[in-house]
Amino acid sequence: MELLSGADMLIRALQDEGVEYIYGYPGGAALHIYDALFRQDKVKHILVRHEQAAVHMADGYARATGKPGTVLVTSGPGATNTITGIATAFMDSIPMVVLCGQVMSTLIGEDAFQETDMIGVSRPVVKHNMSVRRPQDIPEIIRKAFYIASTGRPGPVVVDIPKDMTSPNERYEYSYPKKVKLRSYNPAVRGHAGQIKKAVDMLLAAKRPVIFAGGGVILGKASEQLTELTRMLGYPITNTLMGIGCYPATDKQHLGWLGMHGTYEANMAMHHSDLILAVGARFDDRVTNATEKFCPGARIIHIDIDPASISKTVEADVPIVGPVDAVLKEMLSLVRESKARPDAEALAAWWKQIEEWRAFHGMRYETSPDVIKPQEVIELLWKLTNGDAYVASDVGQHQMFAAQYYKFDKPNRWINSGGLGTMGFGLPAAMGVKLTHPDAEVLCITGEGSIQMNIQELSTCKQYNLPVKIINLNNQALGMVKQWQDMNYESRHSQSYMESLPDFIKLAEAYGHVGIRIDRKEDLEPKLREALAMKDRLVFVDVYVDRFEHVYPMQVARGAMKDMWLSKTERV
Repeated sequence: MELLSGADMLIRALQDEGVEYIYGYPGGAALHIYDALFRQDKVKHILVRHEQAAVHMADGYARATGKPGTVLVTSGPGATNTITGIATAFMDSIPMVVLCGQVMSTLIGEDAFQETDMIGVSRPVVKHNMSVRRPQDIPEIIRKAFYIASTGRPGPVVVDIPKDMTSPNERYEYSYPKKVKLRSYNPAVRGHAGQIKKAVDMLLAAKRPVIFAGGGVILGKASEQLTELTRMLGYPITNTLMGIGCYPATDKQHLGWLGMHGTYEANMAMHHSDLILAVGARFDDRVTNATEKFCPGARIIHIDIDPASISKTVEADVPIVGPVDAVLKEMLSLVRESKARPDAEALAAWWKQIEEWRAFHGMRYETSPDVIKPQEVIELLWKLTNGDAYVASDVGQHQMFAAQYYKFDKPNRWINSGGLGTMGFGLPAAMGVKLTHPDAEVLCITGEGSIQMNIQELSTCKQYNLPVKIINLNNQALGMVKQWQDMNYESRHSQSYMESLPDFIKLAEAYGHVGIRIDRKEDLEPKLREALAMKDRLVFVDVYVDRFEHVYPMQVARGAMKDMWLSKTERV
């Protein structure tokens, strides 16, 4: 049996777990681990410039690959700097393991230098956390951490590691567990057969059905099964912000995404439906608006791996707890075997109504011969990349425009902070994607507020040659804050204008990259083409867009799904 130190066991466990990259930042409590990292070459370490960015990089990697991201930081401020990134992953159910150095176990509780109770601090925003008490337990703890992070409803797991647990002077027998058994943790492996049969009967009898897909479809790797079922039934489908790409956006059955800034046709179809098949969605407030007014005539079938998510905010008529891919496979088999078929006449009438809604709005917006509209930038990027890019976004108006006007036909391509809405997410998340997909086109859609929250990572991009393309939709304001102030506070723009901004072109060049400014409409397409043609360079494209543009549609606060603003002057 091989004898290894705690630090060497930790790194060997990561190797045995198949970890490709670890994103982190060193410090005193983690130095034994960093020394063990130095003495091997299988797990590659990426040195970020801020710990928050390490977690967002791991997050982007996880969203693009479906595999857990891995983070390593030191104790105290190093650990606490990860909290925003951990909370981001927690809200969106992203699998991740965060390894935090800690002061020596003999000093815990004595307010030692750089000591923080990371178990207590992280508890509200993790799926699970644990502390190493004995070095010989490290292989089992790491195996459990990755198992918990990646099974059931995924999420981040924090492992707190006191420095003396990784001492190079003490060695123990190393054996990596092949299986994990946790008495209190047994995720469902299939849905209830009777409930699935009942759901299929309801589906086939519906007159105005809508399939409603969430991020769980992508996390559960069920896009193929969802697409097959949707096309077999011929029903309309919509999705949440997190579910973008789970069904091809260019397909005629797709209504666009729904909710606060969803399409008119998706929101109207949901409101007037008589049956909703919800797959891997949690009925977030940004979807439902006022829950007491949500889809009053609809019966709801709700499929989710997490029993706590079912009937949490909206009551389900048919709850099905189980992995979405397994449940959808069973539903497909039952639909094929059933002698019943959807009511063709009712479905034709339903589609006729939906097409009228689609024709009425269809994501229209006003253009200008002189001013660049943000929607135009996104539409052009979609065209120039053939709709095949990975798009990481920050949070704000630019995020909504990107989600509305870039048509994603594949899962795992739309990388955004949905639940927590974390500004500063976009650039490091794009870096995590580019690192694992070096030949793919990776865009970061951002704004001048968000990009400055982690702009120091331009240095990391240079060190590791990560040629992402940053598209900064620059309206010289915190756009979504300003929009709310326009709509709800009589345009009293309290602290939403950024009156002092850097020269982003010079800043990009200072970090060793290329900067391109676009402030004339006639330059938009040629300069975007120029930026995208530089395959081996990071290009910061600073696009000056209409400062007064709003994101529409926009639901009326505390209304039903059908209550929307369609422009600054048009309300339905």
